[in-house]
Amino acid sequence: MTEVQDKAGAAAPAGWTTPRATGLIVLADGTAIEGVGLGAVGSAVGEVCFNTAMTGYEEILTDPSYAAQIITFTFPHIGNVGTNEEDVETVNLAQSAGARGVILRAPITEPSNFRATRHLDAWLKARGIIGISGVDTRALTALIRDRGMPNAVIAHAPDGVFDRAAFTAEAKAWPGIDGMDLVPSVGATQRFSWDETTWRLGDGYGRRADAKRRVVALDYGVKRNILRLLADQGCDVIVVPATASAEEVLALKPDGVFLSNGPGDPAETGKYAVPTIRAILASGTPTFGICLGHQMMALAVGAKTMKMPQGHHGANHPVKDFTTGKVEIVSMNHGFTVDRDTLPANVKETHVSLFDGTNCGIALTDRPAFSVQHHPEASPGPQDSHYLFARFVELMDARKK
Repeated sequence: MTEVQDKAGAAAPAGWTTPRATGLIVLADGTAIEGVGLGAVGSAVGEVCFNTAMTGYEEILTDPSYAAQIITFTFPHIGNVGTNEEDVETVNLAQSAGARGVILRAPITEPSNFRATRHLDAWLKARGIIGISGVDTRALTALIRDRGMPNAVIAHAPDGVFDRAAFTAEAKAWPGIDGMDLVPSVGATQRFSWDETTWRLGDGYGRRADAKRRVVALDYGVKRNILRLLADQGCDVIVVPATASAEEVLALKPDGVFLSNGPGDPAETGKYAVPTIRAILASGTPTFGICLGHQMMALAVGAKTMKMPQGHHGANHPVKDFTTGKVEIVSMNHGFTVDRDTLPANVKETHVSLFDGTNCGIALTDRPAFSVQHHPEASPGPQDSHYLFARFVELMDARKK
């Protein structure tokens, strides 16, 4: 075993017999971490990141922004409230869009929650997500902190037979997310309407009644709760594919345009998305972007993006809103960031991370457009930033007067 494997591999208490490993993680440098396999059987290659959220694992694992990633949960007890059919964030249920793998510290316990309909292990199997438990996730998180997010293969074999050399070669050969356009694997392929509103205890999800505004959402991997919050604001939401042209978007006569979250390298997606966004901004149509949509807007006005060593993944990130002077606790999930030094003169920085000072929001000074890096839809996470949806509505209403 390597030193890292000794630290990250599960250690059996004194007097116990260590079972044969049925789960394995192999990093591109050959480091191997053993554990107990769970979820789907097989192997998958991806980028390993860590998420510090204590709740909301079902929403996290189905967030399309995690495409091509393997999530290490720093919170040890994942799966204890089971899963249900209501907390999935992927819009297209025919796709298994989201994480490729999941790494846990403790074994999954039996679900204990009145909303649970299925054990997390069975849910992972159904969605084709490979998992491993019994890993010292603190040691793995420290490795990511010190060395950045590694490429790796995660594998589950009930018989404990693995081709470690092949997995090492696969992880080493995988090109990584930097330079990848992953939007085609998660986004919509055709236009559809959305009217579902947010969940309420005892009622479940509702339906929007009267629509006061029309919003066209460009789908780079949109999350359900974003669309629900737009519907809550009285918006008739029309979702269109990421490849839709500005002419197609504007032909729908939107009061506003939304640029969604999504996975991958924004510079690659921007090769076809940026011209559309530039034309939409030039039309004067109020525009709001989240996560990848924020990065897309920044690219459209001439800024640049860059890969982060560890990224931001969690539900406890402090962000300052310069427009209000307040500090919010927000949910984040991104591995790229907007380079603030490249923002043009007609763009002001509105939000900043208090963890590392990276950019978390911009607003155009000559157009009704703004965007944020974090996830104000709070699914999962705190609801401090829900006001941003109302801010978008105010832009649309001001233009209609």
